[in-house]
Amino acid sequence: MLMPSIFGENLIDEFFDDFARPSRHVVRYQMPETHVMRTDVKETDTSYELDIDLPGYRKEDVKAELKDGYMTITAANKKSEDKKDDNGKYIRRERYYGSCSRSFYVGENITQEDIRAKFEDGTLKISVPKKDAKPAVEEKKYITIDG
Repeated sequence: MLMPSIFGENLIDEFFDDFARPSRHVVRYQMPETHVMRTDVKETDTSYELDIDLPGYRKEDVKAELKDGYMTITAANKKSEDKKDDNGKYIRRERYYGSCSRSFYVGENITQEDIRAKFEDGTLKISVPKKDAKPAVEEKKYITIDG
C-alpha cells in the first residue's frame, strides 16, 4: 500500500521510534553551549593571548574578575523587542535574558594590573603575561630538645 510522502518508508517503526527517542524531532530554541564564549588561546614568548567571541554583547555587558589565581569572564545581556499595531495590540513581543561565564587559571602570582583587556567588534582580547613561579623558600624548622 502506498503512503503519502509525509511519512517515511515505514510508518509503524517511525511512530514507535518517537516514543523511544522523543527528542529526535524536537526543535531546539536555545543556542548550544558550544557556541558561547568560543576562545582561542595563543602562547607567545612573553604572554598568553586570549580571543573570546562574544557576539551580540557590548563592552558594558562584559565583566572580568581575578580571584585566587582564576580569571573569570562574565557576559550578561537583556534584550526586549515590542511591536504594536495602530490600536496598541501586540503583534509580537519578545524578550531575551542571558548570561554566560568562563574561568581560566592564570596563576597565583598574576595581579589584575598585569592583565590587559580590550573589547572590539564582539571579541574580547586579553593578554596575560607569563610570570615565573616564585620558588618556595625552604624554612628550616628546628625541634626543641629539652635537656
